[in-house]
Amino acid sequence: MTENRFVLAMLAPAAIFLGLLVAYPVALLVFNSFYKVELIAPDVRAWVGLQNYIEVLTSSRVRESALRTVQYTCFALLFEFVFGFCAALLFNAIAEGSRWHRTIFALPLMVPPIVAGLLWRFLLIGDIGILNYGLDSLGLVDNPDAIRWLSDEDVVIYAVSFADIWLTTSFVALVSYAGLTNIPRELLEAARIDGASALKRFWHVTLPMMRPVLAVVVIVRGVDAAKTFDLIWIQTQGGPRHQSEVISMNIYQRMVRYGDLGDASASATLFLLVMILLAVVAYWKIWRPAND
Repeated sequence: MTENRFVLAMLAPAAIFLGLLVAYPVALLVFNSFYKVELIAPDVRAWVGLQNYIEVLTSSRVRESALRTVQYTCFALLFEFVFGFCAALLFNAIAEGSRWHRTIFALPLMVPPIVAGLLWRFLLIGDIGILNYGLDSLGLVDNPDAIRWLSDEDVVIYAVSFADIWLTTSFVALVSYAGLTNIPRELLEAARIDGASALKRFWHVTLPMMRPVLAVVVIVRGVDAAKTFDLIWIQTQGGPRHQSEVISMNIYQRMVRYGDLGDASASATLFLLVMILLAVVAYWKIWRPAND
């Protein structure tokens, strides 16, 4: 009993901290979602029940923002995972020789998102972007204005994800590398002695052992990409014609530009519930089978 009390006493400060900084704001968010609240007068509330949720779910702009969020998240996560995991396999193959490579590869993690957004805006913007000039010099496009990355409605949602991919691929690589180094060498050696090829060792030994790590990568990076705001805002502010407006930006616009705190709270609550659901599904499908 004394030991249990000691554990509770040690956990109490963290519990209080989380309660103040997480639980209370979330509870206030859900509470506001059932009221009509104007940002200019937050103390004046009118109970509307589920009306805010109905307006959000029937709004075409919210649906389009949600779809673009899915596009952005899937595109960014796919390339981050592929590039990061391949880099981790390379680091693991050269073992201690990868120390400096890992250090250099981790440098983008030290760049603030706003700086990364500004950098990629200069790289991609119109006919003065460095990327287009590079493609033109290689003969891959006819002129520097051939691809308007940040003003073409068809490609902008993918173009703004380049900054995210560049910024966080190193996170995926380093986490994956940590997982690879924890795989017992005896298992791989036993599989090799049994005649398993490198591909079979990867598929039947490495990947199953990496399930918990992959679950962490998918959940953390998936949720982080889905709630991205600053990287996109600094590049396009949601344009052109809202074609790069993701759900976090839509919530911001509803609250700040239109001053509708109730609608914004309802959107944020639904977004939170969807993120929790997706995280549970990812955990169940990726992590759990490794423990069964």
